[in-house]
This record gives sequence, structure tokens and C-alpha cells, in this order.
Amino acid sequence: MAATAAEPPAGAPEGCDPARPVDDHPVRLVLVAAVALLDADNRVLLARRPPGKPLAGLWEFPGGKLAPGESPEAALCRELREELGIDVSDSCLAPFTFASHRYSDFQLLMPLYLCRRWNGVLTAREGQELAWARPSRLGDYEMPPADKPLVAMLRDFL
Repeated sequence: MAATAAEPPAGAPEGCDPARPVDDHPVRLVLVAAVALLDADNRVLLARRPPGKPLAGLWEFPGGKLAPGESPEAALCRELREELGIDVSDSCLAPFTFASHRYSDFQLLMPLYLCRRWNGVLTAREGQELAWARPSRLGDYEMPPADKPLVAMLRDFL
């Protein structure tokens, strides 16, 4: 049976509506790099956004905004050192997938990397709560809209 505009094709992502027009109003593009830190048991590290920050209380993959002229790998190395007190070599960051999400006042583009090797002891340096989550339990954590599509991809991969 051929797919119609009212019925997404088989295998289309949830919420996919081919008939929905593209929103082409220009908005600010924000580049953020994130990483799924994986331990020896394939658990994924999540960080809870502390009070006072946008989206406080939600769980996310560690990372942060890119500084002007900074590569995603360099931003992650810097952010992981600042936020978690660990040193990561950019050669230990494996590109995995990305998220693109339109918030009300900006478009977020977020590459997600995988990392299994780092130096140092993980320490929550910015008041955030940390949790190691099994891939099958990632959906139990309330996350920002941009992070949610990454959960299914990680679960399927791990």
C-alpha cells in the first residue's frame, strides 16, 4: 500500500508528518556538543541540570556550547574538564549521531559523541547530580526535547 500524506511511510520516525510545511523563519543557530560517556558495563552517564539554569531538573548528556571558532571535539574536552574534572583526548571521541531541535527562539544543532576512555575521577563540579543509566533505562529520565531522540538510538546501538 502506498503511503499518503495522512499516513507516514512504514519506518518513519514517530511524529513524522511529510505533509507538514518546513518552518523557514530565520532563527539563531546554537551549536552544542554532547557526549555519551560509557563505563565498562555500557552504562551511560547523565547529568541533571542544576536549579537556576534553563531546563533545570532535566537530565542530559554532558557537554556544552561551542565557543566561536571551536570544534565540537575541543568544546567537549573543555566542557568535560570544567564540568566533570576529567581529561578526554579528542581521539577518544567517536562521532555517533546528532540532534536538531527547534526551540521557540533558536535552532539547536547537537552532535553526540561516544567516549569510553578518560583520565581522572568524575566529579560534579557545577552542582549537577550525576547518574549512570543502563541503556534500557534511559527513557526513565526526563530529558530536554533535543535529547529524547538520541535515547532510542543509543539503546539500539548499545
